[in-house]
Amino acid sequence: MQININDITLHYTQTGQGQPLLLLHGNGEDHTLFTGAITRLAPHFSVYALDTRGHGASGGAVPRNYRLMAADVHGFIQALHLGPTVVAGFSDGGITALLLAATWPRDVRRLIVAGANLTPTGVRPLAWAATWIAYAKTRDPLLRLMLRHPHITLRQLNNIHVPTLVLAGQHDVIRPGETRRIIRHIPRARGIIVPGATHSSYVKDGAFFFRLIWPFLRPLAV
Repeated sequence: MQININDITLHYTQTGQGQPLLLLHGNGEDHTLFTGAITRLAPHFSVYALDTRGHGASGGAVPRNYRLMAADVHGFIQALHLGPTVVAGFSDGGITALLLAATWPRDVRRLIVAGANLTPTGVRPLAWAATWIAYAKTRDPLLRLMLRHPHITLRQLNNIHVPTLVLAGQHDVIRPGETRRIIRHIPRARGIIVPGATHSSYVKDGAFFFRLIWPFLRPLAV
């Protein structure tokens, strides 16, 4: 399905019924990242999976910052009249979800943030250096986005008052201190560091990801 938001066309899927739950993928990915999780969530929620601008089947160029992505998601929720929505984002999607919840709190009912950082320095140095080398060779705007953004303040985190689950892998590219900072500064956040996991391994395994987030989501499920 497609919808026009902020002068671009966004592609999305909708599966299931119940409370709305929106899934946001990471940099260079699309909604199919969550295929395995969607099949398990759909019996309990109305699951929306979005290709963000410049990704997948959606239109638009890669944005220069994550605020525009968050504005797209806000427009999406408003256009479909979803009301307060459970929002789950991974990596860039997690960054977008944080900005959405901080800027448009009425859009978000519960928040799941996986593998997100607040600033470029929240990424481990070796991972950041590898991204910089790749960008120097390719000038890929997706890589530029990660190198220059985000810039989320602790005050913005303090403005998020919905129940929040923060996830990261034990061997994530995100610094452990960055994940702890997010957990500490969102008033109603709790965190899980997934043993043995990398940045994306626990998300790509749809069955495992579902088991990980299900206790947090169960109170809202049909």
